[in-house]
Amino acid sequence: MLLECIECKAQYPDTEIIYTCQRCGGLLDVIYDYSKIDLRVQKLKQPPSVWKYASLLPIKMEPVTLKEGGTPLYKCDRLAKKIGIHELYVKNEGLNPTGSFKDRGMTVGVSKAIELGMKTVACASTGNTSASLAIYAAKAGISAVVLLPEGKVAMGKVAQALMHGAKVITIRGNFDDAFRLVRELCEQREFYLLNSINPFRLEGQKTIGFEIIDQLGWKSPDRVVLPVGNAGNISAIYKGFSEFKRFDIIDEIPRMTGIQSEGACPIFNAFSKGARKIVPEKHPETIASAIRIGDPVNAPKALLAIYDSGGLAEKVSDDEIIDAQKSLARLEGIGVEPASAASIAGLTKLREKGVIQPDERVVCITTGHLLKDPEEVIGVCGKPMVVEADIEAIRAVISNEDSVEYLGAVLQSVR
Repeated sequence: MLLECIECKAQYPDTEIIYTCQRCGGLLDVIYDYSKIDLRVQKLKQPPSVWKYASLLPIKMEPVTLKEGGTPLYKCDRLAKKIGIHELYVKNEGLNPTGSFKDRGMTVGVSKAIELGMKTVACASTGNTSASLAIYAAKAGISAVVLLPEGKVAMGKVAQALMHGAKVITIRGNFDDAFRLVRELCEQREFYLLNSINPFRLEGQKTIGFEIIDQLGWKSPDRVVLPVGNAGNISAIYKGFSEFKRFDIIDEIPRMTGIQSEGACPIFNAFSKGARKIVPEKHPETIASAIRIGDPVNAPKALLAIYDSGGLAEKVSDDEIIDAQKSLARLEGIGVEPASAASIAGLTKLREKGVIQPDERVVCITTGHLLKDPEEVIGVCGKPMVVEADIEAIRAVISNEDSVEYLGAVLQSVR
C-alpha cells in the first residue's frame, strides 16, 4: 500500500504524514496491491458495515470503531411516484453513530492517526466533520481541535463537538478560511489533519458504495445522486464502485451525479463548461450549511468521478432543497438536514428536465440527520400552534380542514 498523486503519479510510503503531493501539490490517493487481496475470504454474508470490507481499507490495527456503517437503503415508492421515476432508493447516512456519513471516514482516519503515533487530530468544519472528529477522538483517547466559521454551523453539530471534549474554536470567516488556518496549525503543531484532503479518511467513505451494491443484491444501480460540498464523498464512493468492478463484483459503475446549492456551486459551474478545474466562490451562501463551501479541496477528484462515470452535476435553489426535505419526510418518513435533501432536489430537477429517465434505478444519498439542524426546521415549518387546554379548542383547529396543507398554513401563521 502506498500514496500516489492523481496528477503527476509521484508515490509516497503510507507511513509518511503527507496530505498533498510534495512535487506538484496534487491530491493523493491510496493505492493497494490488489493482487494480494482476495475478496473471497471476506465474510460477505455478514450484515453491511464499514469494517466488513476491511481488506480494502488501509488499517492494520484493531480499528477505533463505534459500529458505523450498515445504514439502511430504503425503497421509496411514494417519493418515486411524485418525482416520476420507477425505482428509487435512499441511502440514509444520518443513521450513523453521530448522525452523518462522516463517521465512515473518521473511523478510518482516527485509526490511521493512532497507527502513525499522533496524539492530536484536527479539522475545519461546517459541522458534521467536527462532531465526528470529536467523538472518534474521544473513543480513541486522544485530543481533538476543530475550527468553525462563526455563526455558520448548526448548533446540533457544535453541541456534539463540545460535549465530547474537543477544543472548539470559531473564526470570523468562512469554511475556506478555517481550512486554510487548520492546515497551517497542523504543520506548526504536528497535529494530524482529518479533513477530506486526507486520503485515508476518504477510504472509509468509499464503503457507502460497497454497501449500496451489497444491499441491492450485488447489483449496481444506474445512477447515484448525492450532495457535494468539499467533494470528497462523490469521489470516494466512485472509488468504491471502481474497486468492486475491478474484482468483477459489478459490471458497470453507476453514473455519479453531484448536486450543489446555487449559492455554492463551483463544481457545477466547472462541469457546465466541460472544465477540469473550478473557479472558487469567495462568498458561498446557502441554507444547506453542510455544503456551504466555495473552494472544495477535492474538486479535481469529484470532476474526475463525474466525467469518468458518465455522470453530471446540477445546482438547486434553497427553496428546492426545502421542498425536497419536506417531501422526503412527509412521504417516506425520512428526516434529513437541508444538505442531505439536495440529492432529492437535484433528482427532481433533473427528472423535470428529462435528463434522468423514468426507467433508471436511482440511489439518492442523504448525508445527515434532521436533528443536526433543528433551527432550520423551525425556520421553514414554523412553531407548534398554541390553543387552550380544551378539547373543543383542539377540535376547532383541526375540523376546519383536516389536511396537511391547512395545518401547514396554520403553523406558518403563528410564526
